[in-house]
Amino acid sequence: MLTAKHKLEFKSGKRTAKTIVEAGTQPEQPVPVRLPRITKMMALAIRLDHLIKSGQVTDQAELARVGHVSRARLTQIMDLNLLAPDIQEEILFFGDSVTTFAVPIERSVRNIAKMTDWSLQRRSWRNSRATKY
Repeated sequence: MLTAKHKLEFKSGKRTAKTIVEAGTQPEQPVPVRLPRITKMMALAIRLDHLIKSGQVTDQAELARVGHVSRARLTQIMDLNLLAPDIQEEILFFGDSVTTFAVPIERSVRNIAKMTDWSLQRRSWRNSRATKY
C-alpha cells in the first residue's frame, strides 16, 4: 500500500500535457496580457519598415510575397508608420489600462494616418479617444 506525504497539484492547460507538481514548489506565473490587434499591427509596421531600411528586404512587394498578403494589405499596414510618433507610442503601449471597448479599430486609425499634418492627426486622435470613454 502506498501513502503520499506530499500535497500534489494537477495542472493542465489548453494543448498541454497534464503534469503533476508538488504543491508550493512552482510560483504562479502571471497571465500574459492579450494585446489589442491594433498594437500588434503597429509593431508589425515598425518591424517591416526596419527590414526595408536595413536592406534585409528589397521592397514592400517582396514583403508581401514572403508574408502571403496582397500588396494592398501590406500598404495598409505600412501606412501606420505615417502616424505622429506620440500616437504610435500610445498605440504600442495599450495594455491593461485600456478596456476592449476603448481600443480603436484599425480602419479608423488608418483614416487618421491618411492626414498629412501631424497636428490634424493628433486632434482627430484625441477626438476619437474622447468618444470611446
